Amino acid sequence: MPTRETLTHSAAETVAFGRSLAASLVPPKLVLLRGELGAGKTTLVKGIADGFQAAKEEDVTSPTFTLVHEYRGPKVDVYHIDLYRVDTPRQLETLGLDDLMADNAVLLIEWGEKFPRFVRERDVEIALESVGEDERRITVTTDRSR
Repeated sequence: MPTRETLTHSAAETVAFGRSLAASLVPPKLVLLRGELGAGKTTLVKGIADGFQAAKEEDVTSPTFTLVHEYRGPKVDVYHIDLYRVDTPRQLETLGLDDLMADNAVLLIEWGEKFPRFVRERDVEIALESVGEDERRITVTTDRSR
């Protein structure tokens, strides 16, 4: 599994890295986003959604309470999913995530590691780690078989 690591020094750099990352996320993709609360997962998604022209950076917010945010782009639909408040497979089923997978879809799933299925099915895993007040270590791991 190829891995690359980047260090960003501000929220703006994290957004910019997400924007550049969009080019390598050719749909369909299932991406796990790992990191503690406040690690910068939504900040990264702002850049990815903007990179796909699916949403402006300022229109991307955390889906903590709504669980799924959908951003439709001209070529790619981006789904930002937060499973922090989802605890059981039954709760997960009610979200209908399988219905979101399409040839033009990129699913960005926060807290997906709570469900072994997503760990198995992921195409890419992006881990964010806070290493300073504004610094983030971002590790992107791609499953080369996909």
